[in-house]
Amino acid sequence: MKATISTKKRSVKKGVLLAMALSSVMISSAHALTVYTAGPGSLAKNLASGFEKKTGVKVDIFQATTGKVMARLEAEQANPQADILISASWDTAEDLHNRGWLLPYQSGNAAHVPADLKSADFVAQGVSALGIVWNTKSGTPEPKEWQDLTTDAFKDNVTTPDPALSGASLDLLIGLQNGMGDKAWTLFDALKKNGMVVSGPNAQAVTPVMQGAKAAVFGAVDYVSFGNIHQGESLKVIFPASGTVIAPRPMMILKSTPHADDAKAFVDYVLSPEGQAMVADAWLMPARDDVQARRPLLNELKILPTKSDGASERSAILKRFNTLFSL
Repeated sequence: MKATISTKKRSVKKGVLLAMALSSVMISSAHALTVYTAGPGSLAKNLASGFEKKTGVKVDIFQATTGKVMARLEAEQANPQADILISASWDTAEDLHNRGWLLPYQSGNAAHVPADLKSADFVAQGVSALGIVWNTKSGTPEPKEWQDLTTDAFKDNVTTPDPALSGASLDLLIGLQNGMGDKAWTLFDALKKNGMVVSGPNAQAVTPVMQGAKAAVFGAVDYVSFGNIHQGESLKVIFPASGTVIAPRPMMILKSTPHADDAKAFVDYVLSPEGQAMVADAWLMPARDDVQARRPLLNELKILPTKSDGASERSAILKRFNTLFSL
């Protein structure tokens, strides 16, 4: 009898230990991957849903402007929460690389991503470009070049995103300066004298144009307006033949992640044909050169260089622009 009771006790003990072990496995596999991303929110949700269906790994999304995403990342530095960051500014990735915050990873799916859209520890999710967004019902002539927005027809009728809040807008200033030299500042001065209004982020610059209160945006991020046009808005995106700049959206894994394998798998998924098709559906250019898009691609645009001597030159250009517009 004692032997039977002892055997039963051992069986119960083994059962408890097995249940605890299984519970531990379930808890460890039930974690969520946390992705911080600067819009578009619908794309982030679609990628998260597709990845979860493929892998069973849940993805929590925090979506905001690049500025707000970076502020949250900085605030959580002592207790990092994000596993992956997708920014709207290439500078963000270069800065975090220089600070040693990123986990080196080259996805096999990045083989179809052009060399200038990837590095050892970050890669473009997709690419947007900046252009003139024009309200086709504004009663103004269709602009073809940046300078067209300085004419009498566009007096007090133009907005532009604030380059202090939009890295892509600051890139446009640098690109135009690189392409035009001092004539770029003659252009900015003429825009100022013609009443161009410096708005907040991209959406704040586009909204009054979409509503008809203004006629055009100087240097709007294109994919948002392509989406608006698809929904029936009376807008047109125009890329000046003299050139514009692109805004690759870098995707990176934070070195502090406790879920490196899942994070790498997520990057792989975003760069897969399925993930890149979702990027294209959001009216962005796919990072991969073998995935079709719904809008003009890099080879259809004249791209101005945005390389500067570093943060000091970016800061100087922003200060000069702010002084000109008295921001």
